[in-house]
Formats: sequence, C-alpha cells, structure tokens
Amino acid sequence: MPRVVSAVFATFLLVAGCAGDPASRAVVTGAGSELLKLRAGPGLGFNILLGLPDGTVVNRRDCVTEVGQLWCRVSLARAPGITGFVSADYLSPSR
Repeated sequence: MPRVVSAVFATFLLVAGCAGDPASRAVVTGAGSELLKLRAGPGLGFNILLGLPDGTVVNRRDCVTEVGQLWCRVSLARAPGITGFVSADYLSPSR
C-alpha cells in the first residue's frame, strides 16, 4: 500500500508542475545542439513543427502523460500564435 501512495504522490507532483496558472513561463534547457522539437501533439509520433534552442522562453499550458512521458502544450512567448507540445524534461521555470 505505501508504494501506491508514493506513486500517486509522485504523479501528483509531476502534474502539479504544469498546473496552477493558466500559462506559466518556462525556459528550454538541456536540448543542446539538437534543439527541442516542438511537436503537433503530445508524443514522438507527431510531426515536428520547429526546433527550439536552449534559452527559448515559452508559455506553458496544460500537460499530459503519454507512454510514461510528460508532455506540455506551450506557446512561444515572443510569438504566442505558435503552439505545440514539448517534453517537460526540457522545461525549467522562468526567472
């Protein structure tokens, strides 16, 4: 039973990181020279819309888990009309 409680609590913490404000600022980090792929949907099977370099500021919206990976819907801070999904692993809170 304690493992179930721990797993539920850990899942809550992951989702809570994307909840709260309707849109919270985040910064792309850790993508390196590969660029972070902005995708049309939450998963690797969706088309790549464009690549985001480290330091790109985005507005983070809702997040979903697909195949064990947390994906967040984002829009570019400098071009809010450009939206898509990125892996939450590459988003850090904006300062």
